[in-house]
Amino acid sequence: MTTGRPPGKTVLISGAGIAGLALAFWLRRYGFRVTVVEQCAGPRTGGYKVDIRGAAMEVIARMGLLADVRWISTAMRGGDWVDRTGKRLATLGPGLLGLRTAADEEVQRGDLVSILFEATRADVEYVFADSIAGLDQSDTGVRVRFENSGPRVFDLVIGADGTHSATRRAVFGPEPQFARPTGLAVCVFSVPNELGLDHWELVHPTPGHVVQLYSARHSPAKAQFIFPAPEVTPDRNDVAAQRRAVAEAFQDAGWEVPRLLDAMPEARDFFFEVASQIRMDRWHSGRVALVGDAAWSPSPSSGQGAGMALVGAYVLAGELAVAGNDYLVAYARYDSKLRDYITANLDLGRKIANDMVAATPGALRMHVEAIRVMRYLPWKGRALRSIRKPLVDAANAIRLEDY
Repeated sequence: MTTGRPPGKTVLISGAGIAGLALAFWLRRYGFRVTVVEQCAGPRTGGYKVDIRGAAMEVIARMGLLADVRWISTAMRGGDWVDRTGKRLATLGPGLLGLRTAADEEVQRGDLVSILFEATRADVEYVFADSIAGLDQSDTGVRVRFENSGPRVFDLVIGADGTHSATRRAVFGPEPQFARPTGLAVCVFSVPNELGLDHWELVHPTPGHVVQLYSARHSPAKAQFIFPAPEVTPDRNDVAAQRRAVAEAFQDAGWEVPRLLDAMPEARDFFFEVASQIRMDRWHSGRVALVGDAAWSPSPSSGQGAGMALVGAYVLAGELAVAGNDYLVAYARYDSKLRDYITANLDLGRKIANDMVAATPGALRMHVEAIRVMRYLPWKGRALRSIRKPLVDAANAIRLEDY
């Protein structure tokens, strides 16, 4: 049985993704001694484009990293929707392509991770190529057993280890009770930029499926595939089965897809996920709490996860700092202050996932036509603001405390 007694200032964070690194940044600023354990051999630098909007951009500004984030912007100029022969169906300017305001940014996930790592590596202890094997809570701390190193005791443990969080599984129970499938699978990997894309995106939609090919700053081209989740989910550790699932889903897609699939086995940053949301009634138990996708994954297809991770890390660290190290009070306030914001973004993420692909040929034709005519509407500015409003509202659905 744990108590509310002030625990001291040693914190173990499991996971060196956006949430874990941002949390480490703020905890160190507030005087905590922070250790981050990550099962990979170094920071994960792959991934897809992510949006940083509203309150998350304010967090970046308070970190003093706004100029760095602006520098790594994908700076996409626009994009074309194309059919299976490569014929252009519609062209999207940058405003419609990303539905971002001038204050928002889009970055590559790996670029953001690199910035956060560089901002923390000097005064945070990083333990790579290791992970938590088990933990035992007591009135005096959490004894953590690791896969590859000896046991240690920490005052607090924070799980920032993603949608399939081992920390969540160990403390809160099996993943299926929290996972809410979206019905989609997502795959992303780097490919040679043979089309010479220059901060430009190509979108090839077919009923129920979407292929996106884009260039972005400091990276080769990225290919992203979104499609109905396979009836039999490939094992998370079976990359060959995941590749087969993607190849089978897009075997008749036409356009550049055969070339992209041929490049898939050579990609060193291959990412595959059957997209689910994580929804939990509480994000803490005793001395252990969760943050980021481990607590509230909106699903990779939503584009909301990075911003939610940044805001969640800011609030969690701030509440721990102002609660006089009384973790029970801090965790309760963390939950209370974030809950509406997280719920709004999870609901939006679900809608984005539902709207991301047109399921039928008729729906696809209507979707393409709506995009095609948008640029010619005399009131397109007002229409764009209306389309963007749910994103703006969700991104700003919290008032950040000045901790």
